[in-house]
Amino acid sequence: MTHRLFKAYCKAVLAHPIFWLVLLALACGYAATQARHFEIDASTDSLILENDKDLQYYRKVSKQYGGSDFLVITYTPNQAPLFQRDTLSHLQGLQEELKAVSRVKSVYSMLDVPLLFSPQVEFSDLANGYRTLTDSDVDLQQAEAEFTDVNPFYEDLLVSDDGGTTALLVTFERDATYYERLNRRNDLREQQRNGELDANGETQLEQATQAFSEYNSRIQERTAGEIRQVRDIMDNYRDQADLFLGGMPMITTDIVSFIRADLKVFGAGVLVFLIIALFIIFRRPRWVIVPLACCAITVLLVTGLLGLMDWKVSVISSNYISLLLIITMSITIHLTVRFRELHEANPDASQAWLIKETAAHMLRPSIYMILTTMVGFSSLVISGIRPVIDFGWMMTLGLGVALAVCFLAFPALLAPLAPGKPRQGKDISRQLTLAFAHFTERHRPVLLVVAVLVAVGSLWGVSKLTVENRFIDYFQEETEIYKGMVRIDRKLGGTTPMDIIIDAPKVEKSTFARQQPDQGWDGEALEDSASDPFADGGDPFAGSDPFASGNSAQDTDAFADNAPVDDPFAAGGDVSDPFAQQDSAQAQSLKDAYWFTPARLAQLVEIQEYLESLPETGKVLSLATTYEVAAKLNGGPLEYVQLMLLAKFIPADLHQQLVKPYLSDDGNQVRISVRVIDSDKNLNRNALLAKIRHDLQNDFGLQPEQVHLTGAMVLYNNMLQSLFDSQIKTLGYVFAAILIMLLILFRSLPVALISMVPSLVSAALVLGLMGWIGLPLDLMTITITAITIGIAVDDTIHYIHRFHEELPNDNDYVATMKRCHGSIGKAMYYTSLTIIAGFSILALSSFNPTVYFGLLTGLAMLVALLSNLTLLPALLITLKPKLRAG
Repeated sequence: MTHRLFKAYCKAVLAHPIFWLVLLALACGYAATQARHFEIDASTDSLILENDKDLQYYRKVSKQYGGSDFLVITYTPNQAPLFQRDTLSHLQGLQEELKAVSRVKSVYSMLDVPLLFSPQVEFSDLANGYRTLTDSDVDLQQAEAEFTDVNPFYEDLLVSDDGGTTALLVTFERDATYYERLNRRNDLREQQRNGELDANGETQLEQATQAFSEYNSRIQERTAGEIRQVRDIMDNYRDQADLFLGGMPMITTDIVSFIRADLKVFGAGVLVFLIIALFIIFRRPRWVIVPLACCAITVLLVTGLLGLMDWKVSVISSNYISLLLIITMSITIHLTVRFRELHEANPDASQAWLIKETAAHMLRPSIYMILTTMVGFSSLVISGIRPVIDFGWMMTLGLGVALAVCFLAFPALLAPLAPGKPRQGKDISRQLTLAFAHFTERHRPVLLVVAVLVAVGSLWGVSKLTVENRFIDYFQEETEIYKGMVRIDRKLGGTTPMDIIIDAPKVEKSTFARQQPDQGWDGEALEDSASDPFADGGDPFAGSDPFASGNSAQDTDAFADNAPVDDPFAAGGDVSDPFAQQDSAQAQSLKDAYWFTPARLAQLVEIQEYLESLPETGKVLSLATTYEVAAKLNGGPLEYVQLMLLAKFIPADLHQQLVKPYLSDDGNQVRISVRVIDSDKNLNRNALLAKIRHDLQNDFGLQPEQVHLTGAMVLYNNMLQSLFDSQIKTLGYVFAAILIMLLILFRSLPVALISMVPSLVSAALVLGLMGWIGLPLDLMTITITAITIGIAVDDTIHYIHRFHEELPNDNDYVATMKRCHGSIGKAMYYTSLTIIAGFSILALSSFNPTVYFGLLTGLAMLVALLSNLTLLPALLITLKPKLRAG
């Protein structure tokens, strides 16, 4: 900062401390009123890319489907077999109580589905009624065989292969208002991306976004109450069965509770630590109260701004309070140490003079310190992942507030106080930092060689980095989310859905009916698609309905503009008779359908068998499954005439469950629903998708443009694969931006390059360590390197700035190093330990990526501290770059 600007600061701020105290108090009061609007968002947008083309494609093809939220409850009897009357009565009791929960539309279980092979029935008999497990004369042993072995629709979907676990689907009423506002926002966003919005359209988008956000918050509170009701009912049935709750409404609710807990733990934990640390370091009440006041004002103002701007906190940004506390405390510690040094050197100086001199020495490096940290966080906005983007902007804003508060509140709070007596006694921390100086002086060659070896080893580790991580690993093993997903993965056919859409050749659509499949398929728009389990309100446990015979996905879909069919057993919603005969005019004619022929169905059976053979896949459903059921009921393969009769006479509701989810209305497009086992430790999504595409082309004669892979599996994989690109872009942005700032600050390219070394070493070491131990990049860990470089360079700036000031005294680089270690080195030591301990507190989170983020960032800060106290001065005294006055 130039002399003129500093004089303006003195005149405007230092000369009027009471005014600024009153102004800050008023600002805090207003912020407190706005903080009431502060909200938490557990949106699953964190699992998708902001402008993913596959997302836009998926929304387009899924827009025609409607649906509702649902929960999945897994039910495993403790002692009695599942297929026993007492157990079924217990299951039915649970089912009936769940129906009484507010907004519950229906509750379905294995008790509701038709028994087709217990004993075997003819299709014609279904029109006259059907039997279920609730019928007293059903042979339960025969029924168990149907659910676990005979009926391909039910096995590993309704009941586990061992016959010990089943599940209930709790479906809620569809919230039309939610989808109306969601669709309105998404449509306007799409227009904005295409550059089609004028000023009025931008205003409409802002209003639509606000309306959706407000309504989504109300839904979040309502859903939490519904989840509590469901859990209370489940508790009454745990005496006889092991129950787990799943479904996106539950995951969303629990994630919100995780965030609330993290905010409390992080805030309280960091606060308690800071109080203890400040008292141990400075041992005077004022040096505890003043820094804490600065921290409190910063957090309150930022929280108020977030509430005012309707900027919701997600899992990714839930540590913003602890980060603000840590960084604000870092600034105040530097100010405090400098103030105390000036007081020791000038024991008779006035309070006003000490404050002014402290600001004069610290304002410029502090501004650059915050700017470099802001660069680190702002780099996250190019990640392409919405919660990471929001986190970057949120912290960038917060850092600006922190800098302003520290240079307003710190002098204003100290101004009314007397200077007191300078610190006296033995300075242990100074002796410690001087020890680093002596070590550096004696072992410069060793330090430089070690640094090179660390760099090489880190680069080797970086080359081993992966992005393949399991969604289930985001949660700790004791959480119900983790347990429920594992149970469904291992017992009920997998959790993550993927759809394979195959279109018929366009040129042959008029003559499909009696032809064999040809080579060549077109890429027309999809007509059926599974819902997305990772979308807002979606269910991560099922791509297609885990309880219906291949129904389209069941849950709400934030990826799609609407959600899919909501009733897994009745197209018309009539549970009493889902297979009642409909008017024959409603039956779909498949006379000219390309896929509805024995030969092409046989080809589809081969494709499905291939997909089922993959170790990463669980339940696979398609028209081939329907064909297999029909063949079993028929006593053998169906010929073309039998298929046409089946299409004509099958009840409409049965057609809705067995055919429509897997075959387009004209019969020229098929959908294969695949559920992937997310808990498989060997799962590599990108490799699996590539293998499926390759094999469908090479083993089944399909061309690349003839097959579409879509669904949550594809969208989540796209996000994971983007992490490498995001990491490279953020690192490049941070390095370039900080280097330019250092050039402006120090006006020397060699000094700027030397200043980058400690930060780059710490960031590279952490990335290399992740590669060495096999820890993949995720939504949180991709932010570590950018943040590490941004924060670690802070101490470097302070150290070299002090080096600039001290070197002209004797032009002795070694002596200057020792003086710097004995002065600014102490502040670096204090602030770094505070930052390290603060980040380590994040390990108390219930969200595993946050735990890794806290521990790895703390490690990076430790490496940065050691590098700044050893490697940085070693480079300075070895290369002796020319330092210019700032």
